[in-house]
Amino acid sequence: MSSTEDEQLAELKDWWQRNGKPLVTGGLLALVIVFGWQAWHKYQNNQSQGASVLYQQLLETTLTPDGKPDAARVTDLAGKLNSEFGGTAYAQYGNLFVAKVAVDTGKLDDAAAQLKAVADKPANPTLGEVARQRLAQVLAAQNKADEALKLLDGDADKAFLATREELKGDLLVQLGRVDEAHAAYQKAKAALSDEAAVGGLQIKLDDLAKGDA
Repeated sequence: MSSTEDEQLAELKDWWQRNGKPLVTGGLLALVIVFGWQAWHKYQNNQSQGASVLYQQLLETTLTPDGKPDAARVTDLAGKLNSEFGGTAYAQYGNLFVAKVAVDTGKLDDAAAQLKAVADKPANPTLGEVARQRLAQVLAAQNKADEALKLLDGDADKAFLATREELKGDLLVQLGRVDEAHAAYQKAKAALSDEAAVGGLQIKLDDLAKGDA
């Protein structure tokens, strides 16, 4: 046991002597600590398994073979994830699925609310970036390109740089800021290594050059 662990154990023993009945001491106290820690990890594992089962159901409900998910069922499962496992990555991926279904059914306000909830307090940086980019697309569809552009300020992880810059280019085109759009598309193109992926960007750059954007 490390000196830090020894100190913590000594402090706990001292607290018990002063504040509780001195029934648990020595090795027995250490066992209580160990088994308490194991019980907590078991609880955490059970929580994770429960969230995983709900998330799998959500996947199957959303990504249907016919492309027509049951919107009510998607909302119900995502609601359960949020109520039972709120703030976790599982729950926030649920929000993304609800937003997708909302977009597909033309409920852009509902989609924006779901995405904003994730973007404001993401469980991890990846979820935050995905939510911001999707929210920006929804705002653009609502003719709120200025607001969408503000979401994409600041630095982006290298893995998301190309999609962020391309999206910024699209928003700038929507706002009529052609020179800035061209620069954003060039940044997106430079961030891509896959030549096949560059094709769509090159079309956008060519359209800007011709004034067709």
